[in-house]
Amino acid sequence: MAVTYKDWHEMLPYALYGYRTSVRTSIGATPYSLVYGTEAVFPIEVEIPSLRVLAEVELEDAEWTQRCLDQLNLIEEKRLTALCHGQLYQRRIKNTFDQKVKPRVFKAGDMVLKKVLPNARNPGGKWAPNYEGPYVVKHAFSRGALLLTDAEGHDLEYSINADLVKRAIVEASTPNRSRNRTSEIKHGVYITGPSSSRSTRSIPKNPP
Repeated sequence: MAVTYKDWHEMLPYALYGYRTSVRTSIGATPYSLVYGTEAVFPIEVEIPSLRVLAEVELEDAEWTQRCLDQLNLIEEKRLTALCHGQLYQRRIKNTFDQKVKPRVFKAGDMVLKKVLPNARNPGGKWAPNYEGPYVVKHAFSRGALLLTDAEGHDLEYSINADLVKRAIVEASTPNRSRNRTSEIKHGVYITGPSSSRSTRSIPKNPP
């Protein structure tokens, strides 16, 4: 919209005018009409007179004033209509969102990971993990709040919402498989594979 980044303050009145004179989906009306009781007259309607402008030009001053007063008397009704429209719009948005939400139910004893909040200080910066844990759910409240306990048995100071945790997947270890397969480094040689048939591969001293 702006030609350069330096003249944004000159374009701001035009942007605000376009916003205030366009119909907003959330209220079903223009913000201008809810403030002044009538729609704004666009500059093009003055240059090329529209039917509304021509009709108002032919009115006498007293009649034009009375019409403006009548519109102001109906402004409260317009605002109530916009309020009801906004409530219906919010309900429709809520129903659409609820249809896509999957229920997340946790019970005591579940192992979860807790999301690291953006305001938490982490020396890792952007490379820091998004989740931390695992934690154990000590108590699950009725409205989605969870009381977590760390691996050492210490309870967290505050409860956390269920939207900020996810289930921790714990893989069961197989002793036979881990016993038959080894992986170690000795004298610059990488040894891997089953103990009966190990394969060796030299590791370069100066990797690229």
